[in-house]
Amino acid sequence: MSVDTTLLDDLEWRGLLAESTDREALRAALGEGSVRFYVGFDPTAPSLHMGHLVQVLTARRLQLAGHQPHALVGGATGMIGDPRDSGERTLNSLDTVRDWTARVRAQIEPFLSFEGPNAARMVNNYDWTSGLSAIDFLRDVGKHFPVNRMLARDVVARRLEQGISYTEFSYVLLQSFDFLTLYRDLGVTLQFGGSDQWGNLTAGVELIRRAESGKAHAFATPLLTKSDGTKYGKTEGGALWLDPEMMAPYAFHQFWLNVEDEKVGELLRVFTFLPREQIEGLEARHAEKPFLREAQKVLADEVTTLVHGAEETANAKAAAEALFGGGDVSGLSAATLEAALSEAGTVEIDGSAGIPDVVELLTLAGLAKSKGEARRTVAEGGAYVNNVRVDDPEHVPATADLIASSWLVLRRGKKRFAGVRVR
Repeated sequence: MSVDTTLLDDLEWRGLLAESTDREALRAALGEGSVRFYVGFDPTAPSLHMGHLVQVLTARRLQLAGHQPHALVGGATGMIGDPRDSGERTLNSLDTVRDWTARVRAQIEPFLSFEGPNAARMVNNYDWTSGLSAIDFLRDVGKHFPVNRMLARDVVARRLEQGISYTEFSYVLLQSFDFLTLYRDLGVTLQFGGSDQWGNLTAGVELIRRAESGKAHAFATPLLTKSDGTKYGKTEGGALWLDPEMMAPYAFHQFWLNVEDEKVGELLRVFTFLPREQIEGLEARHAEKPFLREAQKVLADEVTTLVHGAEETANAKAAAEALFGGGDVSGLSAATLEAALSEAGTVEIDGSAGIPDVVELLTLAGLAKSKGEARRTVAEGGAYVNNVRVDDPEHVPATADLIASSWLVLRRGKKRFAGVRVR
C-alpha cells in the first residue's frame, strides 16, 4: 500500500469490501487515528478454514495500518452456532468447545502482533456471557430487538419452512451483545466479518445506538466463489483446513497451485500482502501466458508460507518436484506422501509375510490390470519404484526401500502414480 493510498482504498481494490455502514463515516474514522476493531470466530470445528483466513488476514491488514485488533473466539456463541441454510447445527459439549477454542486461538495468534501501541488482544465471549442471567439478558438486550426484523433476516426467512430452533434464532442477540460489551468495556467501535454475517454485524451497530446512543461501524468481506458460482473452501477431501494435521501443507499448496485462471488475480489480492504493482504485473503476464501458471505459483507459495511457514512451502515444492519431476523421494515425510498420493490412489498391504514383487505391486495398486500387463510394463522400461526404474519383474523392494518406514511410490510411465503403504 503506497503512502498516498488509504486503508479503505486498498481494501476496496483488493475486493474486500462487499458491504459497509456509512462508507464515508468509516473512511473518516479509519483516517482519524487508531481504531479498536474486532472480528469473531466461532469454534464449531477444531480448525479454521479458508473462509476464516480471509478474516484473519483482513485483521492483519488493519493492524499493519495502525488499528488495534480484538480477535474474539466465541466460547459462548460456539456452543450454539450461527443459523445456516442446511439446517440445525449439532450442539457440541462445553469440553469440546473449550478444546476447539484453544486450538482456534493458537491458529489466529501467529498472524497478529501482541506488542506495541496497537497490540492485539484475544477475547472469549464465554467470559462475559456465562454468568449472565436469562432475565438480565432479555431485559438489557432482548428488548432492543424487534421480532419482525429478526424474522426478516434472509437466513431465518429461508429456515422458517423447514424449522429453526429458538436457540439459533437468538444467535444474533448474542453476537450483538458481544459488540456492545466490547464497545462498553474496551472502546471497540468497528466489527467486520463475512457477508453472510451482515445481518449480525448491523444488528450490533444498531444495539450500540439503541443501548448507548453510541456510534459504531461495520463492514463485510465477500464470500469467495469459483467461476461456476460455487463456494471456495472445499476440496475433494473436505474443507480447506488450516490445521496441518487436518490438511497436509503439500495438499494445501497444491490447492492454491491449481486454482482457476479466471480467479487467480482475485485470490492474489485477497490472500497475499503483495503490493498492487506486483499483483497487477502478475495478472498481466498471466493473461499473456496462462500456461506458465506464474500467478498460481506465486499465490501457492505466498499463502502456504503465511499459514505454514517457509520451510513447509519448500517441502511441498520439493515433494512435487520429486514425484512429478522424477527426483529423490526418500526424504519425503509420511504425511506429505499420503497427501501427494491421495488423488493418484493408495493401497495398503500387510507386510508381515514380506513385500510382494514389483509385478504384484503394480497390479495391487491398480497401475496394471493384470500381472501379464505388469510384466510387459517392466519389460518395456515403464515401471518405477521410488522413481527408480525396475527392469526385473521379480524384483522385491527391501524394507530399507520403505519411505518414512511404510511407503513405496510406484510409477508407470511418466505420469501414472500410486502409493503403497506397508503395515
